[in-house]
Amino acid sequence: MEPTKVVVKYSDGRIIKGFVQNFSPNKDWFHLIPADNPTGKTIEIFVKRLKAVFVVRDFYGNPQYHERKKYMEGENPSGLKLEVIFSDGEVMVGSTSLGYDPKRLGHFIVPADPKSNNIRVFVVSSSVKSVRQLFDDLA
Repeated sequence: MEPTKVVVKYSDGRIIKGFVQNFSPNKDWFHLIPADNPTGKTIEIFVKRLKAVFVVRDFYGNPQYHERKKYMEGENPSGLKLEVIFSDGEVMVGSTSLGYDPKRLGHFIVPADPKSNNIRVFVVSSSVKSVRQLFDDLA
């Protein structure tokens, strides 16, 4: 299995970029291979300390790009369309195919903007301020 590129954001604002092979939404921890030292030791990451795990196309993205925070007419993603507001104020709009249950450790969200550098995001429930389901007239 090929490693997955991720950007790990902690609740306290720290960021680590690297690769994962054993991430599971049902586990409390996973191992990260740091991008700046791919042959070095892995880091044990505890999910409860995180804001989110961003599965990315590349580690740098485009800082000038402003991600779209809504669905365009005719876009019908599978699953629930959600607006997630993190405790730090960041807003994410996307869809989840597994439903949303705040009692779970977290949820995968696929961003509404197909041009986003984020392919999918594991949103840690403890870092979320609010979640609201979007309907076609609000998305």
